Amino acid sequence: MSAPFSHRLADAGDIPALTALMDAAIATHLKRVLTPQQVTASQEIMGLDTQLIADGTYFVVLSGERIVGSGGWSKRATHFGGDHSPNRDARVLDSQTEPARVRAMYTHPDFARRGIGKLILRLCESAARDAGFARVALVATMSGLPLYRACGYRDGEAFEERTPSGINVPMMRMDKDL
Repeated sequence: MSAPFSHRLADAGDIPALTALMDAAIATHLKRVLTPQQVTASQEIMGLDTQLIADGTYFVVLSGERIVGSGGWSKRATHFGGDHSPNRDARVLDSQTEPARVRAMYTHPDFARRGIGKLILRLCESAARDAGFARVALVATMSGLPLYRACGYRDGEAFEERTPSGINVPMMRMDKDL
């Protein structure tokens, strides 16, 4: 990666910047592949999961002092979504039989296509491997599919997540052996 980015684990003080980053990324990146109603509804099922920060598994990517990307991995069963999302499951995964989860990948629109997503995936995969996991799984948005495929993730089940407001948002389960 040629851009001068640094990275570190996120902390609670990053929450306001992460929320703004996620809002901008959802609004911009998804509008290329979803209807306006689906983009708005995506806010209901996507966003910050502070459990990742508490677990020490959520990374931020910085350009200088500015957070320009974020993403993490989890040893917990929740597949996707933020603190406000339905269907959360804090059960700790069995690293011998279950894949770690790659979660909450966001890049600020001003920094798209500069290697931030690939950097975060490498950090997550390395940390999950170090924690004893042999596989990782994720739930991709339609805008994230090209990145994940380019990084070796395999398509799994395509599905539509029904949001609390009743809008269906298309997604794809994906996985990768570490």
